Amino acid sequence: MEQGRITRRRGCKRPEPPDASMKRDVSKVLRPLPVENNDEDELMKEDHCFSMDFSRKPARAPRYSLIREVGRGSYGVVYEAVARSSGARVAVKKLRCDAPETVELALAEFWALASLEKRHENVVHLEECVLQRDGMAQKMNHGNQKCKQYLRLVETSLKGERVGERILGHSEQPSYLWFVMEFCDGGDLNQYILSRRPDPRTNHSFMKQLTSAVAFLHKNNIVHRDLKPDNILISQKSGTPVVKVADFGLSKVCAGLGCFEDASHEQVNKNTVNVNKFWLSSACGSDFFMAPEVWEGHYTAKADIFALGIIIWAMIERITFIDADSKRELLGTYVCQGAEIIPVGEALLENPKMVLHIPQRTRNVMSEGVKRLLQDMLAVNPQDRPDAFQLEVRMNQVTCAA
Repeated sequence: MEQGRITRRRGCKRPEPPDASMKRDVSKVLRPLPVENNDEDELMKEDHCFSMDFSRKPARAPRYSLIREVGRGSYGVVYEAVARSSGARVAVKKLRCDAPETVELALAEFWALASLEKRHENVVHLEECVLQRDGMAQKMNHGNQKCKQYLRLVETSLKGERVGERILGHSEQPSYLWFVMEFCDGGDLNQYILSRRPDPRTNHSFMKQLTSAVAFLHKNNIVHRDLKPDNILISQKSGTPVVKVADFGLSKVCAGLGCFEDASHEQVNKNTVNVNKFWLSSACGSDFFMAPEVWEGHYTAKADIFALGIIIWAMIERITFIDADSKRELLGTYVCQGAEIIPVGEALLENPKMVLHIPQRTRNVMSEGVKRLLQDMLAVNPQDRPDAFQLEVRMNQVTCAA
């Protein structure tokens, strides 16, 4: 393994997520709150929700003033904004919903965040999600049978049909979902770690926070499926850095024991939930953090444990590569094969007997407890990995002992 190598894209055994470029931009946003009830006629003018002109004072002031654009991708835009009622700085993500793949990504994030009945310090929280159509805006409410536009978005995602005249009545005016989230001032995990001197205490704190977040998600039946440093944001509002797991566009809310996704991503057999026995078949995620079984397209929540192992290993040893598309230096662990760098999960799939050398650098100080834990998190066989709850206990033990 080497550091700072340029990524050479290899063919993957799964299609590229349709929002790959946008997800890098959108991941700079945070924190969604309570979602209110919502009826079909509970509509408001679009400019009563969001306004780009901070100085304008209409008869009815918009609830959010969009200050500046902070990210843009193929399917959406992210703004820094201010909530008029409280003056709080927030981030607002606007996603265009005009095709099944974009609707699916937007709804996946909404469903995951809206399904959380409690908050967790290290997971983003939905403040509100607003559906905009034809200059009108309506608050989203998960499962609301009275909101026809919400049900039409769900139908669009499941049937795989483009949003057009049959769905919305006006093909030239697509719908948008606006996510109002907490603005994180510390950037993402890449930026935070690589812009500072190595600090074992910060590493240990982040390791415990991240394992706590994943345990919380799995307890609430959510498999993230795209854990990576880009999707981990840092808040410094309290004076101490706090990590926030973000970007749930590829997440899956599991619905029952022994369930499978069918071709339309519908969930069947809704019984008692155990995310470690809920089988998923849509191979998705980011190459460098995908577990071996994800490359094969048959996996459970244990894939999140593998991704977290790659993140923590890269963070401790500051292992990086240069992304070929963005030219950014990113945290990530990999295997070198000649002139190519290969994701660890793909390399283990090709050679299950391959031994991972942890730590990578002999001079690096890593406790035996952390080393053994990383090796278990990155086990080829997911059954040999700890689940999120076992991991949380072990992580607390090894970080306290270090």
